[in-house]
This record gives sequence, structure tokens and C-alpha cells, in this order.
Amino acid sequence: MTDSAINRESRIYKEIERIDANRRAVRIWLLVVLFVVFCLVLVGGATRLTDSGLSITEWKPIHGVVPPLTAAEWDEEFRLYQRIPEYSEINKHMTVEEFKGIFWWEWAHRLIARSIGVIFAVPLFFFWVTGRLERRLKLPLLGILALGGVQGAIGWWMVASGLSKRVDVSQYRLAIHLTVACLIFAATTWVWRALCQHSGALLPRSRASAFAGLLVVFVLLQIYLGALVAGLDAGLAYNTWPLMDGAIVPSGLDVLQPLWLNAFENAKAVQFLHRMNAYILLILALLNMLWLMRAMPGTPHANRGLVFFLLVVVQAALGIMTLLFAVPLDWALAHQGCALLVLGFSVAHWRGFYGEYPRPTDVEVRG
Repeated sequence: MTDSAINRESRIYKEIERIDANRRAVRIWLLVVLFVVFCLVLVGGATRLTDSGLSITEWKPIHGVVPPLTAAEWDEEFRLYQRIPEYSEINKHMTVEEFKGIFWWEWAHRLIARSIGVIFAVPLFFFWVTGRLERRLKLPLLGILALGGVQGAIGWWMVASGLSKRVDVSQYRLAIHLTVACLIFAATTWVWRALCQHSGALLPRSRASAFAGLLVVFVLLQIYLGALVAGLDAGLAYNTWPLMDGAIVPSGLDVLQPLWLNAFENAKAVQFLHRMNAYILLILALLNMLWLMRAMPGTPHANRGLVFFLLVVVQAALGIMTLLFAVPLDWALAHQGCALLVLGFSVAHWRGFYGEYPRPTDVEVRG
């Protein structure tokens, strides 16, 4: 080998080492982001379950970081809350001390939401300006950042729906809010997984990867339906399983006109759809596992199929227990947290069929 060839190989090796170190740093950062989004969704779920979401009636992106610190400030915050229908129609006997109990949930939810903007934007800027980001990462990460900004606006849009005529937020806006949060979680997982090393045990198969993508779609649909269930408090009724209101297919699923409205505003129909989609997802996860074990036995793809199926089984069991116990806070949050784990794993499983981002070639290094 000539000296020039040796030098070229050395440059390539050093460049790959540099990229590996940068990827490791970016992966750690994205894992922190995923953890904070996970916590944000759980606190958001607790905020919904404790009916705390309307306790802060003004959107103060900067000033709102500081909570009330004096008795006078608490009284002022409580007076603002007393102007909305939720107080006058449901909580008119609430005291300031009781108000603090719901205030802190919503304040914590907003604080984490603000924090994640900093946790995402500041390292992104640092990695970008110091040349630690590969070109292929820049647009996807900017897109996630932009989606996070949109999510903040959606959050206030959701809260605003319950400040004038309703005693709670719109289930439509709640479902959109949660789904966008899950899209952020999924997109971050996709980029993180693409930066991880893959085994390379088997080349991707188009049908297997397409089926994995279908699983992600059904997981997102199930989360969306779960948000509608939460928004309508549909989980507080029909707390039996496997029968619902004494039947597999209960009556009263089509009482609203036009018929499509039942899928969004009829609590019984929404819970029924949530159940049915759960069964479909469970069947799809089983088929995915069996298919991969037969077509790709002993590969990481087959192993992921098994783990995904087991996660869906655990999630289904948590959903059943949450329903049977009439949505207690601990079971409901476990169910919501496991939903994110199922989503994250389904995205990682899907991304696993495409392999990690390729290392630089000789041409790229010379360039």
C-alpha cells in the first residue's frame, strides 16, 4: 500500500471515529429529550385525571414560570379561576388551599413543557455551530423543534376551549394535543434509532418493514382514541370486561346524527372503538411476531417482534385493569406510560429494518 493510500485510510478512520463520538453525544441528548417528553406526557395525564388543566387561565410563556409566591398572588390566581365555568358549575365550594392542589399539577406540566424547549434547542444549537451534526440530521431535528413550538400553541388552544362555555377542555383538542406529543416522541425515537449501531444480521425486507410501519400507525390511532376516551371521561362508565354494557357489541353506539359523530362525541362508542382497536393491535402484534420468527428466525428483527408483542399484552392488561378499577390515578398513568413505551418500541422496531445511517465514504472524506 502506498503512503498516499495509507494516509487516506488514516483520514477515513479518524473521520469515522469523530462521527462515532458525535453520534454518541447526540444519542445521549436525544435520550434525555425522550425521557423528558415521557415525563411531560405522564404529568399531562395526571393533570387531566385530577381535573387540573383549567387551573391556570392565562398563557404567560415567560412570566408564567414563576408561580404565586405570596398570599395576595394566590388570591389573585384563584380569582381568575373563579371566572370560568368549571369553578361556578363544579368547584364553587373550593378553597384557596384546595385550588393550590390542582394549580401545581398544571404549573408542573407547563414548566416541563417550557424546559423541554430549552433542553432541545440549546444542545441543537451547540451541536450545529460546532459542526457535530451530520447534514442528514439537521432538517429532521429542525422539524422536531418546530413541531414542539406548534405543540405549545396547541396546548393553549386546548386549554382555551374550557375557559368560557365548557367545564372541561374539548376532547378533540385534547386528542390532538396528546397525538402531537406522541409524534414528537416518535420522531425523536426514529432519529435516535438511526444513530444506533445495527447488527446487520439480515438485509431489510420491504414487506416486513411496511408491516412494522403499519403497527406504528395502529399504535398512534390507539393513543388518539385513548385521548378521546379521557376527554369524554368514557372510562368511568361500562367498567366491565370482556363484555361492555352486557354485550360484546352493546347497543347505543349510533345514537348521534350524523353517524360519524358517534366516533368522537358518544362516550360509549368511543370506548367501544378503543377496545376494538386494542384487539386489532394485539392481533397484528401476534401476526408480526409469528411472521418474523418464521421468516427471520434468530435475528434481531424476530426478537423485537417478540418483545413488541409482549409489550402490547402488558399494555392491554393495564388497560383492562384501569377500566375495571374505574380509572384510578396510578393505574391510568401506568397505562399511559406503557402506551408511550409501546409507541417508542414500535418506531425503533420499524427503523431497525433500515439500518443505521451510513458512515462517510472515501469520497465524502476527501470532499
